[in-house]
Amino acid sequence: MNIFKALSLTAMLAASVTYSYAREFQDWSNFGRYHTANTEVKSLPAEQRKVVFLGNSITDNWAKKRPAFFHDNGYVGRGISGQTTYQFLSRFREDVINLHPRIVVINAATNDVAENTHPYDEDMTVGNITSLIELAQANGITPVLTTTLPAASFPWRKEITDSSDKIISLNKRLQALAEQKGILFVDYYSSLITPDDPSRALNASYSYDGVHPNETGYAVMESIINPVLQKILAK
Repeated sequence: MNIFKALSLTAMLAASVTYSYAREFQDWSNFGRYHTANTEVKSLPAEQRKVVFLGNSITDNWAKKRPAFFHDNGYVGRGISGQTTYQFLSRFREDVINLHPRIVVINAATNDVAENTHPYDEDMTVGNITSLIELAQANGITPVLTTTLPAASFPWRKEITDSSDKIISLNKRLQALAEQKGILFVDYYSSLITPDDPSRALNASYSYDGVHPNETGYAVMESIINPVLQKILAK
């Protein structure tokens, strides 16, 4: 192979890598996930889009496993698996504000602690959630903040061994933030944690992998959040 062919091949490989990188990361916030669905939701009567649930795979799976809970109550699921609060903040306008709900329920930060997109920084995560709350309030949407669920470990990030301590610390910060902002703070954590377990794991009766709720776990969450939402909506 002469030098010109070698240089040409190198340029082609570099271009291929650049294209693959751009293709992989051009929709980092995954706006495409709900683009068509959002158009459909906007055309629905207000009673069918009263509440948007914003979250990660925990919320994503909830809407898939328990669709009647969402449909029957006029709730809309906007969870995307694997996402962190950094991505929530980026897509908040498209997936929440532009749907004009009365309430947004924010369940966040499992993947922040798991370091899916960034090294974990509690201050940054709390800052992102603060911005979500402020964006909602500025647009006439009532934010409801919820606890990050228990997780003693992450199957995809086994090297992270202090998640329980981080989640407890974060939930204390989130409760204080909710009080500061004058919004409701809903506690899933206490009902989903394994009783008397020093690892503070998600109760195995409510989960299939220690991170994500199963249908029984979602039923528990529904029994906690739904009365809160119905009370707000009745006003």
